Amino acid sequence: MPTRSPLDVVIIGAGVVGAACAHYASRSGLSVAVVDRGPVAGGTTGAGEGNLLVSDKVPGPELELALLSAELWKQLAEELPPSIEYEAKGGVVVAASEDSLDALSATAAGQGGAGVEVIPVPADRLRDVEPHLAPGLVGGCHYPQDAQVQPAVAAAELLRSAARSGALVRPGEEVVGILRDRNGAVRGVRTVRGELQAPAVVNAAGTWGGELAALAGVELPVLPRRGFVLVTEPLPRLIRHKVYAAEYVGDVSSGSAALQTSPVVEGTPSGPVLIGASRERVGFDRTFSVPVVARLAAAATALFPALADVRVMRAYHGFRPYLPDHLPAIGPDPRVPGLFHACGHEGAGIGLAPATGLLISEAIRQERTALDLGPFAPERFDTARRTL
Repeated sequence: MPTRSPLDVVIIGAGVVGAACAHYASRSGLSVAVVDRGPVAGGTTGAGEGNLLVSDKVPGPELELALLSAELWKQLAEELPPSIEYEAKGGVVVAASEDSLDALSATAAGQGGAGVEVIPVPADRLRDVEPHLAPGLVGGCHYPQDAQVQPAVAAAELLRSAARSGALVRPGEEVVGILRDRNGAVRGVRTVRGELQAPAVVNAAGTWGGELAALAGVELPVLPRRGFVLVTEPLPRLIRHKVYAAEYVGDVSSGSAALQTSPVVEGTPSGPVLIGASRERVGFDRTFSVPVVARLAAAATALFPALADVRVMRAYHGFRPYLPDHLPAIGPDPRVPGLFHACGHEGAGIGLAPATGLLISEAIRQERTALDLGPFAPERFDTARRTL
């Protein structure tokens, strides 16, 4: 189907969030163009593990977003090709001390009241769930709703779905300006190749979402938070679930700029084991950090001793788009009519992408949204507004 002209919306960003926005917007009948200065999934999406988690979120707006996305990912797994490697394998969170277990149990109780399925696992049953776990752990929780996907492939397939509904996808085309009319409302974008006119523009630029917002003259304090992932040689299925230490939840919600590491270990359908997770705010420093990688490897082998003799084939890193209150910016920006934001998901963007895309599509169409967008309001960081 050819793309209609003029466009209804231009989406800036061809990562998984922008791809989900394109999928739901084009499926709703909107005429869509997606532009990105790099390739599809060339930023944070391509450096992600593919986590689709509810287990690491406390009750509140982000957990509501995650639960909606979990259901949407199930639907997408039926619609998109098997190559996205959607795997509803569940997660297991383990505690090495009684204090950690108490904190995990308190978090799990709140999550259970908010609609998360949580199954406590006593110490003597942990190896029934994960046979290769280290001895000495004091307990844990099983989260059946956690899942996994191959993020770069998922983004590509969501964009292919959008293209089948008429969307125009233009990777390698940098946006250099936001077009506005005499009243300040959006009327499209200027790229290195020319202009794309549309009454709605979606900022799905991930870690560069703050720079994109600045092109429209508004403040959105997106910062990069670097993380490393280790990839082992292909193995027989050693690890059944996504497994991580209870301290990981605290690391996710921390605002510290310092290095934080907590073991996150999981197998993949193709055989390699993925090992994370580190977090540090060092700007866009792409330096390979041997100490960080060494800490991740040591933590993973402490959790799964069988990994001690396994070869790490490669390690890579990326930048999570971090906002100070750990909630993404989703929805219309009242400071610039026609500007919408869908960025700042930090390390949860892959998991939260479908709900974000659905909400953005509903907001553009001025429909009632599936969730309240108030907590995700892009203008909440505007220093000028806060001082009024």
